[in-house]
Amino acid sequence: MGLKGSKLPEAHVLLLGLDNAGKSTLLYKLKHNMCVTTVPTIGFNVEMLEARKNGKNIYVTMWDVGGQKKMREHWRGFHQDAAAVVFVVDSSDTGRLDEARRELENTLRSEHLRGRPLIILANKQDVNGALTVTELKDRFNLRRAAGRDWFVQPCSASTGVGVEEAFRRVVQMVKLPADPATVKDSIKDRVHHMKASSRH
Repeated sequence: MGLKGSKLPEAHVLLLGLDNAGKSTLLYKLKHNMCVTTVPTIGFNVEMLEARKNGKNIYVTMWDVGGQKKMREHWRGFHQDAAAVVFVVDSSDTGRLDEARRELENTLRSEHLRGRPLIILANKQDVNGALTVTELKDRFNLRRAAGRDWFVQPCSASTGVGVEEAFRRVVQMVKLPADPATVKDSIKDRVHHMKASSRH
């Protein structure tokens, strides 16, 4: 896509969650409307999606950062400039819900993410025994997420149910940065930082 010189407002959205939550599958379902079989993300995937907000076209840059334990320490490097946090939860994997909740709480403590909207995607709703949105809200104690807008969207990345609605909700809640030029520079900086830290 020839985005050089585009002056459309652009919002960075962090796509986080534990490994195997379905982040990359969700991203590619959104981007290409295809169910893609993915391997664990080492590093990150980044995709730019066009959307409409308040009657204007905008770009939403989705940063899908790997969720394995060793990757989570790099999440902090993506907090700056984030306009929203999308946290994907495998709602059928009840054994890891506490781990997911802890990682989300750690993430939301970041100064850079103060007041940023949070969208939790209760993924894998097509799997028997998946928690409902109400159960997930209770387990994640979301009523305490003061100082930020939040929403829980049930979805299934593999069937596509709820994925479009989730993206619309993200676009609706996202806060746009003032100056698009600084966003482009920060993408370059972030890629450079990730490459440098992956060499260690």
